[in-house]
Amino acid sequence: MSKAGLAGLEIAVQEVKAVITTLTEEEWSRPSGCKGWSVRDLVAHMSSNYKETVDPSPPPAEPINLPAERMMDMLVDMRDGWTNQQILDEYLAFADQAVAVLASLQEEPLASTVIPLADLGSYPMNQLADAYAFDHYCHLRIDLLAPDGPIERKMPNADATRLAPAIGWMMTGMPQMQADLGRALSAPITLTLTGPGGGVWTIAPAGADITVTPGKTPGTVADVSSNGHSFINWGTKRSDWREHCKVTGDAPVAAQFLDALNII
Repeated sequence: MSKAGLAGLEIAVQEVKAVITTLTEEEWSRPSGCKGWSVRDLVAHMSSNYKETVDPSPPPAEPINLPAERMMDMLVDMRDGWTNQQILDEYLAFADQAVAVLASLQEEPLASTVIPLADLGSYPMNQLADAYAFDHYCHLRIDLLAPDGPIERKMPNADATRLAPAIGWMMTGMPQMQADLGRALSAPITLTLTGPGGGVWTIAPAGADITVTPGKTPGTVADVSSNGHSFINWGTKRSDWREHCKVTGDAPVAAQFLDALNII
């Protein structure tokens, strides 16, 4: 999925540029679909991630042991005094360079080298392209653009090239991103995502953890079905899964798990 992630990200970067280079001063200040962040905060998040990918800040004297989301907040907070133009300029300066860095991680020996990502788990470096593809898809098509976000712009419909890497990252990260998630799942369930980038996965308890396996395996007690694009929305707790999902079979088992699920 990693080279596919790179292809999806390359498209997403160009689409983000097309939006953020046309924002008015008033649009920069609107609340985004990402709770607690304005449009400028959202762009600062994306630009700061790219800057750190290309030109990492010196490590602190003492290690910072914080959740990944809090570390992202800190990068955004550091840009509070910046102008909108400075945030835009940072994104434009580093986005393409960051994509080139991620492309270099598709080759060995780096590709299979596993690195920790704070509390998000540990992943081969080539999968960082999937993480960025997910981040950009979610922030562009859920948090920025209408109908879920505050900005009205025309954009091509999401196809599998754009959406599949984002879904793939969520499925890869789901078993690692929440401690004790398996305690919210008493029996295996199937998740069916329709539309571009969709597919079928079996989610099963494994002690305090879960496993995610492509396809439907015997013994599942419920099937949860949703549009793939909507999964980006409800799977990250931006909206309630009940607004998007159809559940057949043992609904209480599925509901307990879906209520607990929160992919970062």
